[in-house]
Amino acid sequence: MASAPETKTIETETATPNSSFIYEILYSPVNLLLTVIIVVLVYKIFRSKFGKVYVEPPTPELPKIRKDMTVAELRQYDGTQTDGRVLVAVNGWIFDVTRGRRFYGPGGPYAVFGGKDASRGLATFSVTSTDKEYDDLSDLNSMQMESVKEWEAQFREKYDLVGRLLKPGEEPTNYSDEEPEETDNSTSSPDDKKDQ
Repeated sequence: MASAPETKTIETETATPNSSFIYEILYSPVNLLLTVIIVVLVYKIFRSKFGKVYVEPPTPELPKIRKDMTVAELRQYDGTQTDGRVLVAVNGWIFDVTRGRRFYGPGGPYAVFGGKDASRGLATFSVTSTDKEYDDLSDLNSMQMESVKEWEAQFREKYDLVGRLLKPGEEPTNYSDEEPEETDNSTSSPDDKKDQ
């Protein structure tokens, strides 16, 4: 029976570790230094993620343009000029997309459409532009043309209408300040407008 108490004493000694050993591990200079470094890094991560929010500076309000343009004139409005204006043509209509400059301006995901006719690219879901003088879209199928018309409707809702994209040899319309913007609410193409 004498051996039983000895067993309990051994178990008790192994069950409770030496408190000075724990003190040495927790409060060693290396561990304290590592703990401070971790706390500082976690603080910096949270401060950078949640502390500062980048706010894009507002773009200055540019005067509205109301005129028809040729493809060559449209190319000048790709966002690289001093005022930063970006125009995009869709289905024969030109829209001022300067408010969406981060998308259509230089460096944006759709910058290839800035200052160009985006109809074919939007119809075929391709972020490429055409270098044709004028793209009449006659080779697009009915689904692609329907897609172009949907894009035109979206652009009409979101952006200001500038005018028509002129075919070679076509004369521009003279827009006066007194004339109401009759084409703003229609979703017809410029060719439909001539037929009326």
